[in-house]
Amino acid sequence: MLERSEWIKSCEKNLRGGTVFLKEFRCDKPVRKAVLEITALGVYEAKLNGGRVGDFILAPGWTSYAHRLQVQSYDVTDLIKAENSLEVTVGQGWRAVSNRRGSSDFLGYRDTALIAGLTVFYADGSEESVVTDGSWTARESKLRYTHIYNGDIYDATFKAGKARHCICVDLEKDFLIPQEGEKITEHERISAMQITETPAGETVIDFGQNITGYVEFKIKGVPGAQATVSHGETLDRDGNFYNANYRSARAQIKFTCDGEEHAYKSALTFFGFRYIRLENWPDEIKKENFTAVVVHSDIRRTGYFECSDEAVNRLFKNIIWGQKGNFLDVPTDCPQRNERMGWAGDTHIFCHTALNNSSLKKFYERNLQAMCDLQTPEGQYPEIAPVGGGFGGITYECASIFMAWELYEQYGDIRTLEKFYPGMQKYMDYMKDKGLPGTKVNPAIGPLGDWLAPEETDLLLLWNAFYYKEADLMSRIAGALGRTEEQHQYEALAAKVKKFWNETFVLPDSGKTCNADGTLCDTQCSYAIALSYGVAEDRKRIGEHLIRKTRAIGYTVGTGFFGTGILNQMLTEQGAVEDAWKMMLQTAFPSWLYPVTQGETTIWEHWDSYTKEKGFGGQNAMNSFNHYSLGSVLSWLYHTGLGIQRDETKPGYQHILLKPQPGPLEFMKGSVDSPYGVISAGWERKGDKIEYQVTIPVNTTATLFKNTEDPADTVELGSGTYTFML
Repeated sequence: MLERSEWIKSCEKNLRGGTVFLKEFRCDKPVRKAVLEITALGVYEAKLNGGRVGDFILAPGWTSYAHRLQVQSYDVTDLIKAENSLEVTVGQGWRAVSNRRGSSDFLGYRDTALIAGLTVFYADGSEESVVTDGSWTARESKLRYTHIYNGDIYDATFKAGKARHCICVDLEKDFLIPQEGEKITEHERISAMQITETPAGETVIDFGQNITGYVEFKIKGVPGAQATVSHGETLDRDGNFYNANYRSARAQIKFTCDGEEHAYKSALTFFGFRYIRLENWPDEIKKENFTAVVVHSDIRRTGYFECSDEAVNRLFKNIIWGQKGNFLDVPTDCPQRNERMGWAGDTHIFCHTALNNSSLKKFYERNLQAMCDLQTPEGQYPEIAPVGGGFGGITYECASIFMAWELYEQYGDIRTLEKFYPGMQKYMDYMKDKGLPGTKVNPAIGPLGDWLAPEETDLLLLWNAFYYKEADLMSRIAGALGRTEEQHQYEALAAKVKKFWNETFVLPDSGKTCNADGTLCDTQCSYAIALSYGVAEDRKRIGEHLIRKTRAIGYTVGTGFFGTGILNQMLTEQGAVEDAWKMMLQTAFPSWLYPVTQGETTIWEHWDSYTKEKGFGGQNAMNSFNHYSLGSVLSWLYHTGLGIQRDETKPGYQHILLKPQPGPLEFMKGSVDSPYGVISAGWERKGDKIEYQVTIPVNTTATLFKNTEDPADTVELGSGTYTFML
């Protein structure tokens, strides 16, 4: 790949802006086909004869550059002429983030660089290549500054000097790989909804939806006029523009006019926003001159949901928007502030929900590979990938095991487990030295537990529960791989952890959970985790406490990142489906629908990211309004509302379990995808009966549980569409 091409860099000094690499060449014979292979240290936009090459935004994507760098291949036949000019603009992109953290440098090299090769196949059977080498030139760009967090500074008046020959850089090519994941592309285009003057005298445009992407705008002003576009997710309680939660990320576009009209949009960065603030705008401000462009990985949507409650429908939309906004090449925590990192905890807790929403096999396997790339020699996984590092501990590092199993259950591809199993083993060996199980003191594997929960749960209780699930899943994975001896070893470890957990974290008299020191730890999370992860011995008693606690706090949510996605599911499994529905439909704070009542269009990081009483609650330093984690409840709507569930004994939907448990709504319908095709289901009230309709794809089967209180009341189904009265 790119064997004859050389790495090249500019000799110019402004490396914070866009560097334009240039090459002119001729094609004197009829062209049958032309292919461009290209990548960069940074992000790039390529143009051939003025036409953009491909629709990949922010190429080549974000990887651990010390381990792998993706190469894109484009068919550029339609752009080829007799006389050709290839122009590639390169900015730092994610490397500015990686370099700051120090773990994703490419062989210690920190400048931007380009490598490319264009092969022309002529109609007469001959071919010719144009490769990056010292004959290429480079010049500075009108894009004087570009940064993932801070935005763009564009000077239309800037006149670059004569292009100078590039410098060849002695860099390896061993890490170059073909494109692995989905490309990042433009999607929806959203017109400006409203232009307002705030009480503070600011001009603010509202697009009506919190998105990830950028604004395309038209601007014309006298030469030298400088305008600024700032991005924000929300307004403050007085209706003024607000982006203090972006922290040090400036998230701005500064544009210097030259007297001509320009249609501008960022090419080498992105923003998370719903609102923009215009400062010193030189023209009349018209809505038609501003369009928000949605950008995310080109992932196929597969999950759909609709019901009779519009607030729940809006929640579903918010979750989808949150996922789209944070699935931009890597699964990030947020798209707006000076972070936008692939935190593994956020990733794995939402994984099950995301797999219902979209086709994500490649996307998540690429994320797992990034974790493997950054695994330490001792076996520790990073809490953040592909950057590395972090401070989540076991509740984040476990993503490597949790997600691999989720992918196997979703798609039934044993190769996923085979590929990542050696790294998982290494990680489990690393965990042996951390004092688990059998310690009541900090084993230095934290410090994060049920992140941002209204009620805190003992960290050691959580860590030991997570360790149990790791061991349990490893026994299942080893079994699936036919590694019987290792399966038994992990089974023994799981049993040991389970015994310690129940002896340590359950009060024998009451059956309530407790802290490591024996004091009461009576939280929804402590019970939900114990049930969902399988570490509780007396499931009935633990379930009763989960129900009691849920009722005691008035059907509000007391869990954080790790307890939320499993909460309703565990209530349902314990026979408290009515309680789960009451929580689902709760609008008081804290609840899933509370942000909906506040007009929000994505998922908040905090339950109380904003309240009428407290405003932002002093959380400006960490308060994202586009954080998908707490939207993990959506899987429950698919599983219980629609009734569509995987049979864990038959991975990849070889067999489907249908367990609809309708709530107090009038109707519900939706679908999820499987390797065999679309599974659709829905129900509608017909008097005192419920009509349930389901479609099973070909080459698979299903079991319908008509009465969840009577496990024997089942119907076996093959492919086809069926209607039942429940």
